[in-house]
Amino acid sequence: MPKTSKVVRPVTQEKTNTRVLDQFLPLWSLMASHSDTLVVFYGATAGANGGKLGSDEREIILLVWQIVDLREKKVGKLQRCLAKPDTLELTEQCKEETGLILDDLCKAEPLDRVLQQFQQSVSNELKALGRSSYTLCVDGPLVVRQAFHPEASKKNIVLPDCFYSFVDLRKEFHKCCPNAGPVKELTVASMLQYVCVPPPEAEEVVGVKEVKGMVLLTLHLLSDPYNHKFTSVETVNYKFESGACSKTEPVDSETVIRARGLPWQSSDQDIARFFKGLNIAKGGVALCLNAQGRRNGEALVRFINPENRDLALERHKHHMGNRYIEVYRATGEEFLKIAGGTSNEVAQFLSKENQVIIRMRGLPFTATPEDVLAFLGPESPVTDGREGLLFVKYPDGRPTGDAFVLFACEEYAQNALKKHKQILGKRYIELFRSTAAEVQQVLNRCSSTPLISTLPPPPVVSVPVLATPPFLSSSSTRDCVRLRGLPYTASIEDILEFMGEHTIDIKPHGVHMVLNQQGRPSGDAFIQMKSSDRAFMVAQKCHKKMMKDRYVEVFQCSAEEMSFVLMGGTLNRSGLSPPPCKLPCLSPPTFAAFQPPAAILPSEPALYQPPLLATPRPVQPSAHTAAPALAYYPPQHHPQLYMNMNMNYTAYYPSPPVSPSTVGYFAAQPGAMAAAVAAAAPPAPVVSQTGALVRMQGLPFNTGVKDILSFFQGYQYAPDEYSSVNGSVCNELKELQADTVLVLYDLSGQRSGEALVTFPSPEAARRAVTERSDRLLSGQPVRLACCS
Repeated sequence: MPKTSKVVRPVTQEKTNTRVLDQFLPLWSLMASHSDTLVVFYGATAGANGGKLGSDEREIILLVWQIVDLREKKVGKLQRCLAKPDTLELTEQCKEETGLILDDLCKAEPLDRVLQQFQQSVSNELKALGRSSYTLCVDGPLVVRQAFHPEASKKNIVLPDCFYSFVDLRKEFHKCCPNAGPVKELTVASMLQYVCVPPPEAEEVVGVKEVKGMVLLTLHLLSDPYNHKFTSVETVNYKFESGACSKTEPVDSETVIRARGLPWQSSDQDIARFFKGLNIAKGGVALCLNAQGRRNGEALVRFINPENRDLALERHKHHMGNRYIEVYRATGEEFLKIAGGTSNEVAQFLSKENQVIIRMRGLPFTATPEDVLAFLGPESPVTDGREGLLFVKYPDGRPTGDAFVLFACEEYAQNALKKHKQILGKRYIELFRSTAAEVQQVLNRCSSTPLISTLPPPPVVSVPVLATPPFLSSSSTRDCVRLRGLPYTASIEDILEFMGEHTIDIKPHGVHMVLNQQGRPSGDAFIQMKSSDRAFMVAQKCHKKMMKDRYVEVFQCSAEEMSFVLMGGTLNRSGLSPPPCKLPCLSPPTFAAFQPPAAILPSEPALYQPPLLATPRPVQPSAHTAAPALAYYPPQHHPQLYMNMNMNYTAYYPSPPVSPSTVGYFAAQPGAMAAAVAAAAPPAPVVSQTGALVRMQGLPFNTGVKDILSFFQGYQYAPDEYSSVNGSVCNELKELQADTVLVLYDLSGQRSGEALVTFPSPEAARRAVTERSDRLLSGQPVRLACCS
């Protein structure tokens, strides 16, 4: 039976049937490579044609074809058929090139019916010739890859099987005549001229003229002296195959693009559908995540070769639904950074092929595999039960609230997605489609651990307690610059690259990223330079310089202005507004940034968040006076300093504790920056501290200072100190109590679920721990421990 026999498949079952089709793809490729018939094919759209065919998303309006018998070297009847587009509109260029008018198209059939007529016509001719198979022969891949497949994908049209394998006449001609010029520059007219074959008559209509010229060229290549065999068949993938990617895998930068502007709920299959007709490498779609682990509307896509990548770039600003997608070049390093993984656990989880991946977000930290399986229910069984679940955890084993689930088919995954925002425990759960690359990316982020082995041995140095953060100065010298309009994805490394040769003039730890009160990038940063002259030079040279497709404004400013903004104030044309930490009723408090801490902090490292991960930088020579090298001071030597650097002014001053400098930096615990600056300052006497600290763990993330005060009501102060309960005393007592509570934040500006409370005496602290430990706060048990 001919390969072109009509295949009837419901559109709703297209994704399911492509799995079956994919199993027969090698067989079809074999048949095509030994085909005894070519169908010389031409197509035109209602917009750009020729070398720009398909670049403007215009619909197909013209099909022309003619059969060539490779054995007998005979040709069949030339066929020409118009297709009616959904949008009856022709560009002026199309009217001029094709000679068509709208009245001609109004009488035509839609594309799906025209394709059926094409199949039936070719099948009938094959039967008459006694042939069993055929292969499309086209002048370049654009008509198949950039016109028919994208339009069929948007209209849910099932293309005939012949559109998944074709012969490129230009490449076949180049094999016979390699000196004719580059493949991309060849045309039917130039190829005929090179082999001295007269072209078709000039008065032939568009489409007919091209097909007749291609047929003449084909017959000439079949004859002496070439006797060419058409065996090189290009294929189009029926579906995108997901898979894992190793960080050690070589990735050619000429095969990678970045797609931007994607709907946040897009899956890898949706992106593959956008690039339908182009062959994406296995596991070659990597969705990008922002700092909060959510999709940012970008993806990196890896194709099988540079030719497919170049065609993908031609789809710049094509539409996915109502959104246009931007397509840019990217590098193999960028792809591996997002999609590459090294975890054996992830590799084992993703080893099960043909699985649909669903991501669950917002799980209770106490959720077990049995809880998740019960939540999903019997209508959406998980592949291999517990083995099909992957919980995401921090390096210390704490759950993040995320998990990935494998399902054997689309039906089970759809049933699971119906439980989006349903309740598990006391939390609603978000479910959405995911990819293998997203699994790698989330696990890579959460499992990153600091390179403790790179730290130098801790020196024993007497360091004074800092009454104020050393990096906040009241100097009016304009030795700082402000960067405004940074991309939200910009890192400190991006800022250093942006600064270029001026990086050497940055003070140690002088790069300060500014986040908003939600812990997200604000697009601003401050940089402390070694002198006002250097700051002026940077402002002149770097103002409105580009960073990641955005221009950045660079202004010279003073340390005082920088301090106001970093502590939460605003700096605009109206002048300076005071930072929130200066206001009397701020919650949480920031008093420790201006006063010595009220008590000694415990020395146990587990009390704080994991240290920031930083890569050692080589020492760079400087023409200026060398700044003191960064020292690492562990918290057990200087607990007061350690507390000072972990106060929650990170909500308003979220600069990383270790920002890159030209001197060199290491992975250091919070407080190292203050210690480095304090080491260069004159020694000061250590202020004695009184009181006792209680550490709270397991707090709900929306817990405020008032909630904690209510939790410890009656324990804050000794009864003999405040016996009066009149209104004035209560108001004064409330302000004093607020200063004893410290809610801890992580490095991203989010609450960590922990807090420190200062008690007037160790006895009061111990009594509170004994009587209040494991009590419920907003439905969650809170663990208490004394910090000695």
